Amino acid sequence: MPNPMRPYLLLSVVFFFNLYHSMAVPDPTRQALLQCLTQSIPTDTASSIIVSKSNPSYTSVLRAYIRNARFNTSSTPKPLIIITPLDESHVSAAVICSQKLGFQLKIRSGGHDYEGLSYVFDNPFFVLDMFNLRSITVNMADETAWVGAGATLGELYYNIWKNSKVHGFPAGVCPTVGVGGHLSGAGYGTLIRKYGLSVDHVVDAKLVDVNGKILDRKTMGEDLFWAIRGGGAASFGVVLSYKIKLVPVPETVTVFRIERLLTENATDITFKWQTIAPTTDENLFMRMLLQPVTRNKKKTARISVIALYLGDSDSLVSLLQKDFPELSIGKSNCNETTWIDSVLWWANFNLGTPPTALLDRDLNDAGFLKRKSDYVQTPIPKSGLESLWQKMIELGKVGMVFNAYGGRMDQIKPDETPFPHRAGNLYKIQYSVNWDQPGSEADKNFTTQAKLLHDFMTPFVSKNPRSAYFNYRDIDVGSTKKWSYEEGKVYGESYFNGNYERLVDVKTAVDANNFFRNEQSIPPRSSSILHSSYGSATCIITAVNTCWYYIVFIFSLCSDLF
Repeated sequence: MPNPMRPYLLLSVVFFFNLYHSMAVPDPTRQALLQCLTQSIPTDTASSIIVSKSNPSYTSVLRAYIRNARFNTSSTPKPLIIITPLDESHVSAAVICSQKLGFQLKIRSGGHDYEGLSYVFDNPFFVLDMFNLRSITVNMADETAWVGAGATLGELYYNIWKNSKVHGFPAGVCPTVGVGGHLSGAGYGTLIRKYGLSVDHVVDAKLVDVNGKILDRKTMGEDLFWAIRGGGAASFGVVLSYKIKLVPVPETVTVFRIERLLTENATDITFKWQTIAPTTDENLFMRMLLQPVTRNKKKTARISVIALYLGDSDSLVSLLQKDFPELSIGKSNCNETTWIDSVLWWANFNLGTPPTALLDRDLNDAGFLKRKSDYVQTPIPKSGLESLWQKMIELGKVGMVFNAYGGRMDQIKPDETPFPHRAGNLYKIQYSVNWDQPGSEADKNFTTQAKLLHDFMTPFVSKNPRSAYFNYRDIDVGSTKKWSYEEGKVYGESYFNGNYERLVDVKTAVDANNFFRNEQSIPPRSSSILHSSYGSATCIITAVNTCWYYIVFIFSLCSDLF
């Protein structure tokens, strides 16, 4: 017998279907990811680590670790979902499920990628945000520490200081930089001439590979372990943590900062710095800043020499009076302090600031900036410096940072790690420009200034290839859209020189289908983008899931009709 309520039920279906369609439909991508994650993670936990665009916390979580405001605009491509793992197993699940659902996975530890490649992508993507995996375990018995990829350098320095006043670690001066990215791209700081790079003191690591397996140095093998110490770990997997070897530092260190204008012998000092800073006592690191400035309404240039010496001020003054009299340094210019206080001083804190200041992650701190890099192998002549001052004054904004090499850097072979810029390099240049004005016009103006100064320096820097520092990410060096060997070679040889070939071989062995990738990642040798189907798969999965939720809903309403 026909159901007398059938016409009314059909009308109800139509009504509720339209009502359902007009209401906020559950996010099918989030639901699909949650369903996948719950195969290995409890549902409540899996739900808590998924931050989708419908989540009220989405914007704050995304912005917290954006360190370049150029990539924090309304038009910047944003992730569909941010995954915030609380445990190593969550990372494994995220890697597996991202592949199953057909989404690209970007990996972010501290967000200091200058080009935003850890949290920006043109195709639909997820971000794996590692900030919760920040544990640090210091073992003074063997002078090592396990450091989570989501920890910051400031947190690392603080934890070392809590355990020992005569140990340190050779890494960067910015305390908010994430350990994961810093070490995977080599890492350096004020101890570079004494101890080399950060990766020169990495003795083990834990990594999630493309199959979701958690590997350590023994199980990953020496080739992969070599690659993730300076070759950009995001091309090969997700680093969970690094085990580092601490280094001894004296109870007393000395710091100083001296500034000179062009009228105060700046050219002679800069010329002499090029030969002294890379060859003097390895306990002394001298950085030089070059900046266009205005004095008495007249444009000029200024140099600043900033230094750390592993020793007392008497021995430092004696050394520089002999090696570098042009600097005219005396004890009054110097501050004797502890290593941890020197870390704070280099991070622009006043001497005497409590070390707890290093624990401040300074979230949502992002200005507009552009960085580029070069290597100098032959001193720039005085005539070249004179023309450089004029170019900097003409451009008006871009500064330069000269970081001295030599010392321990000269003693390590260029293929010991993927970072090849060792002996033969006097110093590295960082081109630096910051601005406050938002908008495309300001962006074009200041990035163009940086490019023009970089072009101007061509005769004075390394050649064939013109080398660059991977951690000073610069998309102008080259980028890839097809992830071919040839495209990768453009930026790969600049960053890694002859080590690019071995990195490609490692990539081909551990991630032949190129799941782990970004615009400057290492490609597999044999093909262009093998995962080009991801975009199509994403659309199909989203459509199928959306339809499925409609079908289930309608079926529940229609069950009485059949």
